[in-house]
Amino acid sequence: MGTEQASAPPGGSAVTIGAYDGVHLGHREVIGHLRERAAALGLESVVVTFDRHPAAVVRPESVPPLLTDLDQKLELLASTGVDMTLVVPFDADRAEESPEDFVDEVLLGALGARVVVVGENFHFGHGRKGDVPMLAELGRSAGFEVVGLALASSSDGHPVSSTRIRGLLARGDVVGAARLLGREHQVRGKVVAGDGRGGAELGFPTANVDLPAGLALPEEGIYACRYERPDRSTHMAAVSLGRRPTFYDAGSPSLLEAYLLDFSGDLYGELAKVSFVARLRAERRFESADALVAQMGRDAAETRRLLAGQ
Repeated sequence: MGTEQASAPPGGSAVTIGAYDGVHLGHREVIGHLRERAAALGLESVVVTFDRHPAAVVRPESVPPLLTDLDQKLELLASTGVDMTLVVPFDADRAEESPEDFVDEVLLGALGARVVVVGENFHFGHGRKGDVPMLAELGRSAGFEVVGLALASSSDGHPVSSTRIRGLLARGDVVGAARLLGREHQVRGKVVAGDGRGGAELGFPTANVDLPAGLALPEEGIYACRYERPDRSTHMAAVSLGRRPTFYDAGSPSLLEAYLLDFSGDLYGELAKVSFVARLRAERRFESADALVAQMGRDAAETRRLLAGQ
């Protein structure tokens, strides 16, 4: 729901605000606290998020790769049990908006906020001038309470953050990323035609998944993954993410190719959901197609070993 469609809940709301990229365990802890406060006060619980990452407008040269696209983020937010998610369009005008105007338009006008729950490092408004103390001051005047929560930490004592998860993915540590996400990292894209080499030449037909630009991807390499089709059936898959150095030079585009175990059928045009379970090895160049085929067989067997029974 966008702000232009929002009407304040009759009894008011408990609200949290943020980019919520990844909807990781730290986010879920904030939302859990929000839902508890909402239930205690008889309010609707609302997550306010944005239709794009604010950095895409404010500093496009350094916008981070996204852990989730908007559709996936909304699905994950819905799974937390929150009553409503309000998607605020973030454009150049919004980037220039003062903290006071944001409070008046969104928190008060659209949502009738009575409680606002945010992380202690929360910033908002033009130039990120708004922070938790300012929000609390505005709340005292407008009649809503502000709760600033300490950031959730993982077992190693470090904060759980989207930035940290991106760093783990960039190193190929999909297991570490999953611990902080509370789920396996997943990417989504349509299956498109490839060069036909996988099935015809190598005997391992693959689904070539066309991924949207701007997504956070693990380090290039070979992975054991779960592959979900639109009918919700899930298949074990050995996935190559990279540039296929046995056949192409280093300047070729990076591709995601999934070999589905125990599957035969047409996947073209379908939406694929690929969840990364474990890294098998780095991508490397083989001296012959036969050597590559032998390794692909070992990759498929290792994928089966890791995922069987899960």
